[in-house]
Amino acid sequence: MSHLPPPSQSPKAGFADTGHDHRRCVENALRRAEDLCRRRGRRLTPLRRRVLELIWTSHRPVGAYALLERLREEGGTPAPPTVYRTLDFLQEAGLVHRLASLNAYAGCVQPGRPHSAQFLICAACHNLAELADPQVHGAIVDSAVAAGFEVQQPTVEVVGLCPDCRPGARS
Repeated sequence: MSHLPPPSQSPKAGFADTGHDHRRCVENALRRAEDLCRRRGRRLTPLRRRVLELIWTSHRPVGAYALLERLREEGGTPAPPTVYRTLDFLQEAGLVHRLASLNAYAGCVQPGRPHSAQFLICAACHNLAELADPQVHGAIVDSAVAAGFEVQQPTVEVVGLCPDCRPGARS
């Protein structure tokens, strides 16, 4: 049996290339978030929307204090607890993932759909790619069950070099 992810989830496909239309990427993420919140009867307040937009501004994880600083630069006066409550809402809604190793957040590419997330995080440029490989998830669950453990939040963070930062990378 192959241990490669399905073609739509291949690691190379997970990293945005230089031709990536990032503005469209952000717009799509915000539209999906608005639809999801509306369907669930939740409010995507202006602050929640803006924090989500800032998280999606790049394909790099962003910390709460960087978000706070950016909001203050824009003339806002949110306190740290307000930003953390906003991040909690976005995480509970399935719109963002918290990356524990970096104490940072990344937009979820499959919002509102329960899934096991695996992240490839570039040690050089900090770009990341989210995968949701069912084989990886299955292996984690099978091993956990064998150990008598119940998996609740299967998130895997893998640090390495992205296609652009690897030696001999694309030019």
